[in-house]
Amino acid sequence: MSKRKAPQESLNEGITDFLVELANYEKNVNRAIHKYNAYRKAASAIAKYPHKIKSGEEAKKLDGVGAKIAEKIDEFLQTGKLRKLEKIRNDDTSSSINLLTRVTGIGPAAARKFFEEGVKTIEDLKKIEHKLNHHQQIGLKYFEEFEKRIPRAEMEKMETLIIGELKKIDPEYIGTICGSYRRGAASSGDIDILLTHPNYTSHTEKQPKLLRAVVDHLESIGFVTDTLSKGDTKFMGVCQLQQSDEDEEECLHRRIDIRLIPKDQYFCGVLYFTGSDIFNKNMRAHALEKGFTLNEYTIRPLGVTGVAGEPLFVDSERDIFEYIQYKFREPNVRSE
Repeated sequence: MSKRKAPQESLNEGITDFLVELANYEKNVNRAIHKYNAYRKAASAIAKYPHKIKSGEEAKKLDGVGAKIAEKIDEFLQTGKLRKLEKIRNDDTSSSINLLTRVTGIGPAAARKFFEEGVKTIEDLKKIEHKLNHHQQIGLKYFEEFEKRIPRAEMEKMETLIIGELKKIDPEYIGTICGSYRRGAASSGDIDILLTHPNYTSHTEKQPKLLRAVVDHLESIGFVTDTLSKGDTKFMGVCQLQQSDEDEEECLHRRIDIRLIPKDQYFCGVLYFTGSDIFNKNMRAHALEKGFTLNEYTIRPLGVTGVAGEPLFVDSERDIFEYIQYKFREPNVRSE
């Protein structure tokens, strides 16, 4: 998944932007995942709020916005900036580590190690390119392109191309682009595809050739341009739409992940990877209340002793909602 996840554009973009920046700081520099999640949750709630927020008190009515975040919102609304952020931005360590983690393949630990070795900028990173692993070299090569979000119109073109090519390889392939794109976002950070085929279930042996055939074909038509990693069930790489005569601008390289999932687990996977994180959390909590355990692979009933039974048959997302008596929500209303 992308490192550039961001709430959709909203009337309160300034507020969501600073919350996302604080979230990334907590994750990359402080490794404080609970604070990262708290800022992300608040940013997500505010991004969907249909009115311009006028005070922290107003924001506090939203789920996930507590007193401390409300104070920061007041400070931002009154001064147009945030003291804490200014301090972070002026701190060499924080700003460098945050910057380096934006290169795909560089996590917080690697970023800190690079920083300690004197690498503080993308230009510094280019000077030690020979020390980077393959994944990091590709991340550096396409850094500027990966930084740019993918407009929905481009995502739609890629979806049409990918689904069309899958049918050419074998009409029985099923593919779904998940993530914020499936939830109706105006732009996306990357392309995240779930793939399945009736020949592959949780009861059969692994079928790496099913994923290999798709990747090889997408490479042969020039859509997949680079490989970051390739396993039996997951491919991580780079893709690029071929430029057509109508395109005024050159098509950029984009990050693409393809996961092969057993057919009997596919729709639990589609539900999970569509998100949002908050929606998934709420749905899992509701499932437990109703006596089921739900994850990205299966939904299973819990016996009186609390031990999970055999996975239930799932042939669509709706089946999962029905099992736990949860009102079905289309993907475009699953952002909370």
